[in-house]
Amino acid sequence: MRQAWKGFSSYTVIGIANTVIHWQLFFVFRVAFEMSQAASNFLAFAAAASLSFYMNALYTFSTPPSLPRYGLFMLCMGGLSLVVGGLADRWGVPGIVTVLVFSLVSLVCGFLLSRWVVFRERDQ
Repeated sequence: MRQAWKGFSSYTVIGIANTVIHWQLFFVFRVAFEMSQAASNFLAFAAAASLSFYMNALYTFSTPPSLPRYGLFMLCMGGLSLVVGGLADRWGVPGIVTVLVFSLVSLVCGFLLSRWVVFRERDQ
């Protein structure tokens, strides 16, 4: 069990920087450009996650970043960002709830996806 969560603290520290960027961009897209929460959440995620993907590849998982890994991560987690934003639009929840829920869900789901799929060691 302990091995499954190896690197979670590093992932969390990088995730804090990711979250700051994500939240700022979400509100810029939402308020300044009057975009939907789904679009705002996805675009903010895509910008913030690009940096954190690279940092996590190098420092958390010690694995070379690659386009296929990046594409897989962005497809899965970007889809999750669209779903959370779309539900927020449908239910009319405030943007702060959207980014808070997505940040918490993506911390755990993103780590597990990265650990077991995206940056999985080939000998496992």
